[in-house]
Amino acid sequence: MQKVFDTAAEALDGVLHDGMLIAAGGFGLCGIPELLIAAIRDHGVKDLTVASNNAGVDDFGLGLLLQTRQVKKMMSSYVGENAEFMRQYLSGELELEFNPQGTLAERMRAGGAGIPGFYTKTGVGTVIADGKEHKDFNGETYIMEEGIFADLAIVKAWKADETGNLVFRKTARNFNVPAATCGKICVAEVEEIVPTGSLDPDKIHLPGIYVHRLIQGTHEKRIEQRTVRAR
Repeated sequence: MQKVFDTAAEALDGVLHDGMLIAAGGFGLCGIPELLIAAIRDHGVKDLTVASNNAGVDDFGLGLLLQTRQVKKMMSSYVGENAEFMRQYLSGELELEFNPQGTLAERMRAGGAGIPGFYTKTGVGTVIADGKEHKDFNGETYIMEEGIFADLAIVKAWKADETGNLVFRKTARNFNVPAATCGKICVAEVEEIVPTGSLDPDKIHLPGIYVHRLIQGTHEKRIEQRTVRAR
């Protein structure tokens, strides 16, 4: 199976459709699939539901899809750095399903493992628990959360081989691994594609069986907030 494509647009050809659910890796602006996000914007697909820890910033990452009104719903944990996100949500233009970060990661992991639901204590007694099934185990109350089964997963890795085995760099692993597993189709962008067999099997973070399409690109790697101290 040929997995390597020349561009993000080619890698997404025939995959995108209106109303789909997309799982996106990354945390803040670290490890986000910026090239694939830009290609989704350029395609013009709309009414998207996006499961991602956050929505980028106003002019980068998933924030680009908010600018063009292509997203109708976000399933997120942290939305504090995106003014357009806040504006759309408060004005009723954007649906928001809040998830604690660990719950969101586990919902993606569960979907990738074929698990439709699980119980967690996180969120019990808060608005997160509203409308969800409650169950007691050993005297403790838990709520049921559903696994995420996405139509498409988009992720960003450091290296890949031609079969799609992925290696992430440091904290860029974050949500990328669980997001990749929960998509019916997973498209990955990487900084370098190396020959098959050249990656140390013990250093592979995501097996290529999860990755269907792959591109190599040049990335901007923005810093979301730069904090320095005076000399």
